[in-house]
Amino acid sequence: AVAVFTGKADCPYYAKAELLADYLQANLPDFRVHKITQHPDNWEQWLDDICKRNGWKHTESPIVWRELLDRGGKGLLLGGVNDFLEYAQRYYGVTSMMLSEEMLDIAEENLQAHIEIEKEEEEIKSLIKPLQIWITSASVRTCYQLIPLLASGEVFGMNTEISIHLLDTEQFKEILCGIVMEAEDLAFPLLHSISEHTEIDEAFVQADIIIVLDDVLLNLEVQSFENYIREVSEICQTYAPLIEKNAKSGVRVISSGQTFVNLKAMMILTYGPSIKPENVIAVATPWESAAKAMLARKLHMNAGGVKDVIVWGDISSCNYVDLSHAKLYGYDGAIWGPANVPRPLLDVIYDSEWIRSEFLPAQRSLSSQFCHCIGMLPAHAIATMLKYWYHGSPPGEIISVGIFTEGQFCIPEGIVFSMPVRFQNGNWEVITELEIDETTQEVLGRLAHELIQEKLVALKEIEEIQPYGADKICS
Repeated sequence: AVAVFTGKADCPYYAKAELLADYLQANLPDFRVHKITQHPDNWEQWLDDICKRNGWKHTESPIVWRELLDRGGKGLLLGGVNDFLEYAQRYYGVTSMMLSEEMLDIAEENLQAHIEIEKEEEEIKSLIKPLQIWITSASVRTCYQLIPLLASGEVFGMNTEISIHLLDTEQFKEILCGIVMEAEDLAFPLLHSISEHTEIDEAFVQADIIIVLDDVLLNLEVQSFENYIREVSEICQTYAPLIEKNAKSGVRVISSGQTFVNLKAMMILTYGPSIKPENVIAVATPWESAAKAMLARKLHMNAGGVKDVIVWGDISSCNYVDLSHAKLYGYDGAIWGPANVPRPLLDVIYDSEWIRSEFLPAQRSLSSQFCHCIGMLPAHAIATMLKYWYHGSPPGEIISVGIFTEGQFCIPEGIVFSMPVRFQNGNWEVITELEIDETTQEVLGRLAHELIQEKLVALKEIEEIQPYGADKICS
C-alpha cells in the first residue's frame, strides 16, 4: 500500500505529517509515501473535487489516504494530521515531536519549493508548442479525410505535435463535434488536441497553418458567375483581417477546394496586406495528379512514374495542362535504360490526336468530377503540399502551385497563377529557368487575362465585363 499525503504547500500541519511519513518510509521496508502539494489558491477547489470523486468528507489540510495498489478501487481515507499521528502511534509506535516554529519554517520552504516546481513545469510545457492548424468550412468531406493524414506524422514529422481547430458555421456544429469525437477516439500520439469553433471572432488564434476549404456551389441558373465571384470575395474579406489580427506573423495559408481556388488566395492577400505573399499558396495537385493518372492509364504504367506535368493558370477553372516537360520513369517500352533515367513523355505518346481529342477535354471536365469526389484526392493534395513546404519536394521534380505573381514568365504581377515551383528549406521558388515556347506563352497570356478580369469583378472595380460561364475553361 501507498500512503498519499496532500495539503496546501504553506500548511504547517502538512509539514508535520510529511516529516513523520518520511521517517516511516526510511525505517519501514513496506511503508511507501506519495506526496502532493497544492498552491494555497487552488487547495479548496482541489480538495472539493477529490472528495466528491471518492465520496469522502474532509475540509482541512492535509488529507491522508491509503491506496491499495494490488486491489484497485478508490483509496481508503485516513483523515487529517491528527488521524495520521494516531495511526502512526497505534501501528508503528512512532509519533512526532516537531515544534510549531519548525512546522512554520518547513511550511514556508514547501511553498517556495512548490512555486519553483510549478515554474519549471510551465517552462517545460512552453517548450512543447504544437503546430496550430485551422481548417475553414471544416464540415466538408475533404476535412474528414485530411485529419488522419495530418495527425499520422507523415506530413510534419514524427516528433511534431499538432493542434487542429475546425471552423464552420453554427449550422454545422453537430458535424464538427462528431469529427472531433472520432478524431479523439483514434488516439493519434501526435494529435495534441482537436476542437470545433463556430464563432468567427475567435478564428485563427495563434494559427501556424490555415487551410481554406470554402466553396460555392455553382448554379448559373440561380445567379450569375459575377455574383459567385463576389460571394467568394466577401468570405475572404471576412477571413483576411482575422488572420492579420489573430494568427502568427508567419502563418502559412493554403487555398484548396473545387471552385475559385486562385481567387481565394488572391483575395486573402488583397484584404490582408500584412500577410506575406510567399506564405499564401493555392493547391493545384488534384488536377496535376488526375492528369498523371490518365496518362499512366494510356501508357499502362504506374502513375507514380509520370513526373513534371505542369498545370498553368486558374487551377479550378481556366487552366492549361502542359506536357512539354513531362517525363516517364520506369516505363516498360521497347527502349530500355537505367530506372533512374527518364524518357520525355511526348516521345512515347506520339498520338497527338488522342491528346487533343481525349486528354485535354477530360481535363476540362475535372471540375465537375471533383464535385462528386469523397475527399481523398484533395485531402492527399493538401497533405502533400504541406509535407513539401516543410520538408522539401523531391529533388529535380516540378510541382504546380498557385502563387502570387511577380512577373515570372511574362505573366502580369498581382494575380495568383499556377506555375512550376520547387520546395526547399521551408520555402518555395519558381523554376524560372524553365523554357516555354511561343504557343505556351500565348496561352499563359490568355489565362492571365481571365484571372485579371476575375479579380476586377471581385473588387467591384468595374460594372460591366464580358459574360462568364461554364465554358470559361480553356485549353
